[in-house]
Amino acid sequence: MAEFRIEKDSMGEVRVPAAAYWGAQSQRAVDNFPVSGIRFPRRFIWALGVIKWAAAQVNEDLGNVDGRRAEAIRKAADEVIDGALDDQFVLDIFQTGSGTSTNMNANEVIANRASELLGAARGSREVHPNDHVNTGQSSNDAIPTAIHLAAIAGIREDLLPAMARLAGSLRSKAAEFAEVLKVGRTHLMDATPIMLGQELGGYATQVEKGAARLLDACGRLGELALGGTAVGTGLNADPQFAPRAIALIRERTGLDVREAEDHFEAQGSKDACVETSGALRTLAASLLKIANDVRWMGSGPRAGIGELRLPELQPGSSIMPGKVNPVIPEVVTQVAVQVIGNDQAVTIAGAMGNFELNVFMPLIARNLIESIALLTSACRLFAEKCIDGLGADVDRARSLVEQSFPIVTALVPKIGYDKAAEISKIAYKTGRAVRDVALELSGLSAGELDEALDLAKMTRGGIVAPGLGGG
Repeated sequence: MAEFRIEKDSMGEVRVPAAAYWGAQSQRAVDNFPVSGIRFPRRFIWALGVIKWAAAQVNEDLGNVDGRRAEAIRKAADEVIDGALDDQFVLDIFQTGSGTSTNMNANEVIANRASELLGAARGSREVHPNDHVNTGQSSNDAIPTAIHLAAIAGIREDLLPAMARLAGSLRSKAAEFAEVLKVGRTHLMDATPIMLGQELGGYATQVEKGAARLLDACGRLGELALGGTAVGTGLNADPQFAPRAIALIRERTGLDVREAEDHFEAQGSKDACVETSGALRTLAASLLKIANDVRWMGSGPRAGIGELRLPELQPGSSIMPGKVNPVIPEVVTQVAVQVIGNDQAVTIAGAMGNFELNVFMPLIARNLIESIALLTSACRLFAEKCIDGLGADVDRARSLVEQSFPIVTALVPKIGYDKAAEISKIAYKTGRAVRDVALELSGLSAGELDEALDLAKMTRGGIVAPGLGGG
């Protein structure tokens, strides 16, 4: 059997591996762009398959493609959707900035597979990649549509459930630790008391607000560029093509998508992608803060803060026996930094559109979809392998708060700031307890001090002992 076959495009003949479903234009891109070895993610290939499937159905209904070919295209597109042809999507992310090469990769793979389904040979063009598979479309509207579909699906089907799992785990631990008294910290220094449950509840709210931001961004992602063709005018597309195809996409995927209100905005800019990446960056910043707090509170076990006990998952050192590290928080922080870097690339790429087209779309697609996937995994791992198993060292936490000097803050309404500051400084310099120094200098009785220095009451806000006389 021949190792290669000859396929033709508008520039001439190209040798293509005989077993490949891709064709001449894809092969040129393989030869022209051996840059990174990074290919488009599965979600993006799935989205392209959905677009080509819907296009084939609508083009048959409108009489643009005959029923025999349209059915074969739909069957081949279904194989793309299901992942059966993933090994045929061979192009590097770093390619023509419109993603034309990858759109043609999809068109050629589907056309050759459809031709085969009709009994013709690969490369026969019984089903034509441009005239049949790409009818009513351009790379300039199909690729941004695929980016939006892939991102919405990844957020709604993967990331939001993972975030809900993490927020639920944090809420559960917040309830479990609702009465665990600990030191509050500002500027990395001791501050007034707080309950561990209050702290964890704040983390849960961060995650929940992150989900709300992503849902809001999905509203803009739901506008699809399909129908604009080359520059947004819709040239060579039946006016009914886009609304009908998008209706089929919405029905098949269950995603809330619609035709873009302004096709020139949809193709000339990638603002919805930049906005979504920004929401992902915000979530990454939240996770970075939460994971760092957790590993600091779990630091030790002897020489650190030691208020939390993290699950022990694996040995932490190749040289220090018995050492265990906070590996899951470390993974989460690394993911967060990567996502923040991805966002920087997406932001710059989004600003690099020229006139009627953004020419950084493959880069935007890769970074946006990768960020969604990384954050999904990080949220699930953080919940399942860290937060679910958190323990609290109640005695350690209480001993730290009892030794902290900012508890004198509760005396300020009674004795004034200056006197309270004097008590705090003397206690710090002498190593004595705040209560003992206050008994000597504040003018308050032992009973009044017990009431004013009630640590649990301090976590509920307000004036701890409003009945006491002022100083």
